[in-house]
Amino acid sequence: MNFEILAKDANTRLGKITTSRGVINTPAFMPVGTQATVKAMSPDEMKDIGAEIILCNTYHLYLRPGHEIISSLGGLHRFMNWDRPILTDSGGFQVFSLSALRTINENGVHFRSHLDGSMHFIGPIEAMEIQRALGSDICMAFDECTPYPASHEYALKSLALTTKWARRCKEWMQDARYRIQDKKSDIVHHESCIMNQSLFGIIQGGTYKDLRKRSLEELVEIGFDGYAAGGLSVGEPKDEMYEIINFITPLMPENRPRYLMGVGDLMDMLVAVEAGFDMFDCVMPTRNARNGTLFTSTGRISIKRTEYKADKEPLDKNCGCYTCRNFSKAYLRHLFLAKEILSMRLNTLHNLYFYLDFFKKMREAIKKEKFGDFKKKWEPLLR
Repeated sequence: MNFEILAKDANTRLGKITTSRGVINTPAFMPVGTQATVKAMSPDEMKDIGAEIILCNTYHLYLRPGHEIISSLGGLHRFMNWDRPILTDSGGFQVFSLSALRTINENGVHFRSHLDGSMHFIGPIEAMEIQRALGSDICMAFDECTPYPASHEYALKSLALTTKWARRCKEWMQDARYRIQDKKSDIVHHESCIMNQSLFGIIQGGTYKDLRKRSLEELVEIGFDGYAAGGLSVGEPKDEMYEIINFITPLMPENRPRYLMGVGDLMDMLVAVEAGFDMFDCVMPTRNARNGTLFTSTGRISIKRTEYKADKEPLDKNCGCYTCRNFSKAYLRHLFLAKEILSMRLNTLHNLYFYLDFFKKMREAIKKEKFGDFKKKWEPLLR
């Protein structure tokens, strides 16, 4: 993987990540394909709307259908017929969200499957082996997502565990590559994958600035291809999240991609891009689409509202997506209330197109050194 900064506008960065499977223009939004699919969308449709990378979920694919099955079928790209870059998370956040079903020790996490209650264990080595089997282009180090609220003492212990696991992940990847180079590897799935796979470390520390700084410094000492801020948008007030974003970003290495995990609110992402973040992911556009909440150039709308019952206008006159070019708000409302499958498809296509187009226009604004004007235009519509 190669990362290049092409232009800057104050702290905002226009960049390009080059992988063996394609280029990712940054700032970039990564649609979430939790179970090897972006819900309601085909791979070709994802390409048509401009998706350059998608995120898939290690935890869910480990449980079903199983990483070994996916590996035996040629890896995740072939399994889901997606030939562009894929980022896999480590599973740490999903394990965090199962707080009532898990126990943590220094080696990893024992947890019960949310599917059938069976017991499982994932630690840093297991997380790397699963992601190796999946064959993603960018993989994430295993971490403990610090909850909110958390005491300084707990956040410190969580940070120490995250650093320890991050070091194990890095050592595992280095060792696996050495074994391949020495022709002594017993790795089954596409040895070339791990040689091209990039590894990002995840900064934790809750809402404590001293711990965030310490976490970052420890990860930089280990050395990663990119750095992510995790443990945000987990219940903390917006002002606290923004404070951490603006504190940690300038401390992050300039020559590596900066990834803000799980933050997908458009206003939040504007704040983060302004601070200098490059990569984002969230289920917000797809989940909202299925619930009838749609993003437009004049603000959010709920398509089920009575006012759209006979509205012949498109969802967004300024949008070039298939949904807006072909259907009225009245029809979209009808599909949603009738619980037609096409409702999920058309709504999802629109929301994802809107997000990806939003980022495309944001990149153009940075290139022209007009990001401030772009943010000023959108702020009233997003708050």
